Order: sequence, then structure tokens, then C-alpha cells
Amino acid sequence: MNRWFGHLILVLAAIGGAGVVVAETLPRCLFVSSYHQGYEWSDGVQAGIERVLEGRCQLQQFDMDTKRKKSKADKQAAAERARTLIEAWKPDVMIIADDNAARYLVKPYYRDAELPIVFCGVNWSVDEYEFPYKNVTGMVEVAPLKPMLEQARELSSGSDFFYIGANTATERKNLSRFEDAAASMQLSISSRLVDNTQDWIDTYKDAQKHAFVVVGSHAGINDWDEKKARAAIGPFSKRLSVTNHGWMMPVTMLGFTKVPEEHGAWAAEAALSILDGLPASQIPIVANRKWDLWVNRSLLEDGGISLPRNLAIKAKQVD
Repeated sequence: MNRWFGHLILVLAAIGGAGVVVAETLPRCLFVSSYHQGYEWSDGVQAGIERVLEGRCQLQQFDMDTKRKKSKADKQAAAERARTLIEAWKPDVMIIADDNAARYLVKPYYRDAELPIVFCGVNWSVDEYEFPYKNVTGMVEVAPLKPMLEQARELSSGSDFFYIGANTATERKNLSRFEDAAASMQLSISSRLVDNTQDWIDTYKDAQKHAFVVVGSHAGINDWDEKKARAAIGPFSKRLSVTNHGWMMPVTMLGFTKVPEEHGAWAAEAALSILDGLPASQIPIVANRKWDLWVNRSLLEDGGISLPRNLAIKAKQVD
């Protein structure tokens, strides 16, 4: 049994799945995603990584699936399975996406290790994980909160808003940033984090009492039904709604959204630099710089809300 085939058997036994295997002569790049394929953010990060690394390394992917399996025990078990894969396959560099891979895999097991690691999609700050380590660099995920809130305040002529999102650790972290931004901008914020689609609909309806609505992510609402939510909110959507998440645009009027492909592509380029001999410690941690502007014309029409022409013509339109 040759070395590659032996490693493949170990990998398959460890994770019960397969990845993309290129020529054995290429370096090994492992991508550990905190979430699952089919989640729009994760798919975008994956696309950015694959575009840069195609034909340049053997790329293996492991999905921790911690949006749908949310208990601490589930997250720790996923991290252990990832460790089994790492020890069996012995990657030359590892890319991780989002907070749970940082929290449950990198911080406990790979601080200042020999394995070089590039992170992306870690929300707002790396202080919780005490990055950088000598073997870790990456891209922090930030959202254009203040530009979005300034625009929403101007369009709604109001200073109070409501935040609605899923009841998850990521959304609690996002909500905290919105609370800080609101305080610095003399805005009043109310909020609710929900567990199911019907609660989301009911909360969105209650939020119409405020000047505008900030729509957080639905990721973590396991019964999320986009069609049900969109059909339900049309008749009572009378307040401007805004979001930082592209996948929430079907139920939101205006979006200032992050670009997941930017994270994946940057992390992949950093991984290639490491493979070329540049230590991770010499690659500075950065924040993302890109965002897209989106409008949902049908929902705006439902609410009888018109956007200024100079804003509308710059935006991409939701189908």
C-alpha cells in the first residue's frame, strides 16, 4: 500500500467523507470550515479558496457543521474529528473559516504549533483567541455597520431601530457590535434573537414599531423557511429593513453585505505565501475591505418605500 493510499484510508475512516485530491507531488492544504456546505457564507469562502488553490495544492475539506449542531459537545466532537484528520493527513498548511474552528480547534490544540494556519471569517476581533500565534495569521470579518446605520437613519428619519437574528453565539457577538455602534451614534436599539421561523416572523412584525429594522442572520434557525417568511412579512413591512448578510436579502429591503469570496481568496493567497517559505508570523492580520450594495425592489414596493435614485442605481437587485 503506497503512502498516499494509506493516508486516504485513514482520512476516510476518520471523517466518513472525501475531499478533492490532486497530484501527490503538490503540497497538502486542509480547509476546515466551521459550518456546512449549502450555507451561503461557507459556500462563498470555499469558492474563493478553490479558485486560488486549484492545481496548486492537494485540497482537502472538513466541515464542522456547527450551525446545525450547536451544542458545546457537538462542537468539541467536531474539533476532535478534525484533529484526527490533521494527524492522519499531515497537511502542510491549514485554512480555517469562522469562529468555532478558532475556538474549538486552533486555540486548544494548535497554539504556536508547527502547523501553519490561516484563518478567515472570524467575527470582529481575535482577542478571544489571543491571536496571533507564531503559526497563525488571517483575515478578520467586519461589517460596514456605521455606513449602513447612517443610511438607515437618514432614510427613515428615525433614531431607534430593532435587531432580529438567530439565537446563536455568532449573532450574540454581532448584536454586541450593533449595540456599541448604536451607543456611539446616539441611536436607540432593541433586539430579539429567535429559534424558529414563526418566532422570526412574529418578531419582525413587532419590530415595525421602530424607525427601521436590522436583519441579522437566520443561520442557526434550523427550520428556516425563506418562502414562508417572505410571504408573511409582505403585508406588514412598512419600515425600512437593512442587513449585512447577502443571504438575508430575500426578506430585507437594503443590504450592505460582506463578500465571503474575499475571505477565501485572501486566505488561500496567504497559504500559498507560507508554502513558498514566508512564515505566518510575518503576514499581518487584516480586516476585509469589500462589500456589496443590494436592494429588494419587491419588498420596498410592499412597504411603499422609495430609495434615492443615486442609491438605487448603484445597487445590485435581488431576483
